[in-house]
Amino acid sequence: MCDECYVDENRITPLLNPLDCLETHTQYICGTCGRCICIESDPKRGVQRWNFPFKSLEVAKLYLRTADYTMKKACGIYEIKSEEGRLSYKIFANSMELELYLKRNKGKRCESMNPVFNVKDFREYANTQVRKLNSDEIKKYVSER
Repeated sequence: MCDECYVDENRITPLLNPLDCLETHTQYICGTCGRCICIESDPKRGVQRWNFPFKSLEVAKLYLRTADYTMKKACGIYEIKSEEGRLSYKIFANSMELELYLKRNKGKRCESMNPVFNVKDFREYANTQVRKLNSDEIKKYVSER
């Protein structure tokens, strides 16, 4: 597992429309393994990709590093259950943010009120970059997937 971005597969992201994401979105480029992680804000909602709910813990882990980097602290992934029993996973900077989310979303709950995954401490990494990729970098990254 990469110490910086928490996953084993260094070319797994982006997941949805990978070429479009790499061409048009700002990427967090892991300084350790080189994995690109979308850190772009959604123009309609004004939030970054890591603020969205994820269908699995594994997918949420793919975006956790961008939350940690943005917030400059170790964030956590929380398991959220809807009234219908559907599970999703959301990243929050702390338990206070989780509580605010649950107050605004009455049909959702977090049974443990603790993260199902987080890292102990936030750490900066020397070779990290946050920027858009150029066309040669995109071709190389896609060919390595």
